[in-house]
Amino acid sequence: MLFIQNIELSKILELLSFTIPSVVTGVVAYYFFRLYTSNELQKMKFNLLKENKKATLPIKLQAYERMALFLERINLPKLIVRVSSINNDKNAYAISLIETIEKEFEHNLTQQIYISEESWDVIVASKNATIHIIRTNLNSEVINTAQELREKIIESTTAIASPSLSALKVLKNEVHNFI
Repeated sequence: MLFIQNIELSKILELLSFTIPSVVTGVVAYYFFRLYTSNELQKMKFNLLKENKKATLPIKLQAYERMALFLERINLPKLIVRVSSINNDKNAYAISLIETIEKEFEHNLTQQIYISEESWDVIVASKNATIHIIRTNLNSEVINTAQELREKIIESTTAIASPSLSALKVLKNEVHNFI
């Protein structure tokens, strides 16, 4: 009986001496394979991101260019030169200025997809501040004609920084940061 147990024990030990190294080799191979596939997946993701960046950078730059153009077009002194009064009615002229700003904004509305949320918020605030300047000057009791409104708006923009120029600075800084 003892002899049979020794034979069985020796066979078990012999079996373990072959099995344990195989299991260890298998586990090590599994972890190396897993690490290798993980690294390859990361390389693929990095290369894909790199390619996407190459493709989207021109689109993003174009969006920033269009929004810079929008801000230049709603800059009040330039807007006033571009939009003239038809009948010298101050209310009609103010409405015309505001409609021009709103149309320009609606034309560029899709650019928000490519622009950071912070920049978009600054652009919207600039548009609203510009409209607010027009409405504030319109409500002045000393203004009776569109020409007087034009003069008052230009005068008020020389006293304070133009909202569109401030927003343009933010856009320029952002573009310089990601180029």
